[in-house]
Amino acid sequence: MAVAVERLITSDILKPARYLGNERLAVHKPWDTTAIRWVLTYPEVYEVGASNLGHIILYNILNAQPRQLCDRAYLPGKDLAAKLRETNTPLFAVESKRSLTEFDILGFSLSYELGATNILEMLDLAGIPLTWRERQKAEEKSTSPQFQFPLIFAGGQTATSNPEPYADFFDFFALGDGEELLPEIGLVLEEGKQAGLSRENLLLDLAQIPGVYVPQFYDMAEDGSVHPRRSDVPKRILRRVATPIPAYSIGLVPYVETVHDRLTIEIRRGCTRGCRFCQPGMLTRPARDVEPDQVVEAIEQGMRATGYNEFSLLSLSCSDYLSLPAVGMEIKNRLKNENISLTLPSQRVDRFDENIANILGGTRQGGLTFAPEAGTQRMRDIVNKGLTNEELLRGVKTAWEQGWDKIKLYFMIGLPGETDVDVLGIAETVSWLQRECRGKGRKPLNFNLTISNFTPKPHTPFQWHSVSTTEFKRKQNLLRQEFRRIKGVKVNFTDVRISAMEDFVGRGDRSLGKVVRRAWELGAGMDSWYENLDQAFSAWGSAIAQAGLDWKYRQVENGEWNLFHAQEQKRSADAENTEFPTLVQTRLIASLLTPHSLDIPLPWDHIDTGIEKKWLQEDLQRALEAAIVPDCSFEGCSHCGVCGTDFGHNIVIESPAIPKFAGEFVPNPTKAQRLRVWFGKQGNMALISHLDLIRLFDRVVRRASLPIAFTGGFHPMPRISVATALALGATSSGEIVDFELTVPVEVDTFREQLAREMPTDIPIYNVEQIDLKASAATQLLESAEYLITVATLAETTPIQWQNWIDIIKAKEELWYEQITKSGKSQLINLRDRLFELELVETYNSKAESISSVIRYLGSYRQDGLLLRPEQILFMLESVASVEFQLLHIHRNRLILGV
Repeated sequence: MAVAVERLITSDILKPARYLGNERLAVHKPWDTTAIRWVLTYPEVYEVGASNLGHIILYNILNAQPRQLCDRAYLPGKDLAAKLRETNTPLFAVESKRSLTEFDILGFSLSYELGATNILEMLDLAGIPLTWRERQKAEEKSTSPQFQFPLIFAGGQTATSNPEPYADFFDFFALGDGEELLPEIGLVLEEGKQAGLSRENLLLDLAQIPGVYVPQFYDMAEDGSVHPRRSDVPKRILRRVATPIPAYSIGLVPYVETVHDRLTIEIRRGCTRGCRFCQPGMLTRPARDVEPDQVVEAIEQGMRATGYNEFSLLSLSCSDYLSLPAVGMEIKNRLKNENISLTLPSQRVDRFDENIANILGGTRQGGLTFAPEAGTQRMRDIVNKGLTNEELLRGVKTAWEQGWDKIKLYFMIGLPGETDVDVLGIAETVSWLQRECRGKGRKPLNFNLTISNFTPKPHTPFQWHSVSTTEFKRKQNLLRQEFRRIKGVKVNFTDVRISAMEDFVGRGDRSLGKVVRRAWELGAGMDSWYENLDQAFSAWGSAIAQAGLDWKYRQVENGEWNLFHAQEQKRSADAENTEFPTLVQTRLIASLLTPHSLDIPLPWDHIDTGIEKKWLQEDLQRALEAAIVPDCSFEGCSHCGVCGTDFGHNIVIESPAIPKFAGEFVPNPTKAQRLRVWFGKQGNMALISHLDLIRLFDRVVRRASLPIAFTGGFHPMPRISVATALALGATSSGEIVDFELTVPVEVDTFREQLAREMPTDIPIYNVEQIDLKASAATQLLESAEYLITVATLAETTPIQWQNWIDIIKAKEELWYEQITKSGKSQLINLRDRLFELELVETYNSKAESISSVIRYLGSYRQDGLLLRPEQILFMLESVASVEFQLLHIHRNRLILGV
């Protein structure tokens, strides 16, 4: 049964449109005709989750399956979460508005080590026991033959790399790519549901699917390693690999602005560069290029279907997609008249050239991000970055010559083998790049630097290494002092406390489950957001101490592993006395440098990513020697163990010819026609903001292929002018917007095309052609007519309401104190601004209050002479000496002057 959320999703909460579930391209499948009902959740606020590409792809794929339905849920804001708890209302899926407990399966994306606390928050809000054991016990007490709670699973990078710290909370994990895995899970669920299988037997069937890990069928040994507790489940669980399908990336166009407010298309999955600190590069092998024709088709169709004015091509290393310049130029040429921009994530600086520069941006040149990672050539060789100083300079200088005055650079400190010379090398490198990029008539090149702390990740060669927080702080201070002498550089450092927590949890075992739970109970959540760091650190620290694991956390803080330091100790011992090293040195070297130490079982050894542990050990040794391993997508095989029948092979597609550049978008200043549109704002659309409405009109015009005119200048904007804003939560049947077109369009044709692309709750009432030289509707506003619903708890009669209305109409003065924008107090006569006032109806509301609908016509001029609905309440209270409440605002019409 749908949750009655209309009384919770109101204008008094932040961005209520987050929870409406009525986005364009949202899929609403009938509940009763589906066999398996999914909820995919992203445990972050809507703006983050709704724009996540993996979330969109899996949502589209699951809804494409017969007899299966997929809804969505997100972490609610604190205001809605408080409302849910106060009213004892369970967390709901945004489209069906049904409680999460009504679904068969609930999937979470776990892509951050400390993100599990958000998942526990969502489970608690949904009324679902947090652990699989608690859910199992609750169902054992139930007499119902059906499951009382949905199956709870997690996927994503963190879930794939090391699921053990979170094993208590999930029935199973989906490891690796989900495009093929999730539909297979759905089929097994459907068969199990039809057969009436118990939860345990159903999970046992799921455990037979490659890529499904069911923790309750495995035990943790004393050393933290994990082993099957029964013979009918696999000893090691395979990571799944799928081929990207760009068409599934088209979907979900939110009304609110999201963090990635654009169409995103994946062009290449996997990376074989082999950076030794990089977990995504190790967990996504082999590299798989998408056919250029598929990419171009998906982008063109996606831009038409969504109405976005920007798209992004996504890959761990976009520059390694050889077809990037050709694909980018082809799309730029096809959409050149539509003011479209292309953005790319952080890319390889050594592959950045004029061809890539030419396809980036548009009339709105976006930012540019490179990741040198280290400040010296020695350190870049140790981490296998495969980047020389010459290549770094060439890429940065190309960007500068192509018009970029500001570039973002990512660096990392605390890498294995790093010395103070390497740390200071970051500042020296930035200063050197600035000196090399100077010219007459050009601004100096500015840099925005992000300097993060190296955090060792499972399944990487550096998983056996860490650095103390004291060292991190010392190195950060070294750089702060050095950068004080360099102008034009903004430096951001990662908080060392959270880095240590990420390390502690990310490389932990099952014993950390109690820590994760206690951290959530103590208030940890949204831990990756800056304003929550202090609270998060305090909660995690207390949870670790209460679990009796603070000794283990201190090891992480103090640098539990430091192989390079041990190697230096060995060299020092050899130099001083080859035959008689000290006992301390002997033990240190024996514990950290022997092959046996690297063979100690790890909590994630049972996860088969395809990369052999022996190869990671060998690559660590190559790091000790600063030896480079070439990229196997373009050079010889590195013998990591991935390529084969289980994971496939690298797919590298040669680039087609780069099309001839057809020219940049040139704004068409021609104003051939102006159309004035009267429209309404009804139902749920009353909860989208004015800025969201303006963005909606831009996208609607693009989807409808209407010849909109643009402004001139560096940032051309569509000539769409909404007469005035409407208060959030208010409905209307009389809004006005003007459109200027470059080519005349029949009024009826324009209305039909516009209405076809508009949401149903924004009806189009009338379209008129007006003179091109006529004033804008904003300048012509004179008055506005409203219907307001007003309530009072006092006992009243319709006659009393009418008397109050008559008293107000009879008065010549009703003074009101108004605070100006400058903070000064000003007295205004509200009666001068009131033209008409009428009692429409009076009725008893459900809350035992007396409500009335009042119509008024008042001044509505853009020079500030406005009569607002809340000022009508002030008038009523002035004459009635009774407190009133404004329940609803509806704007009937806007009246324009001649």
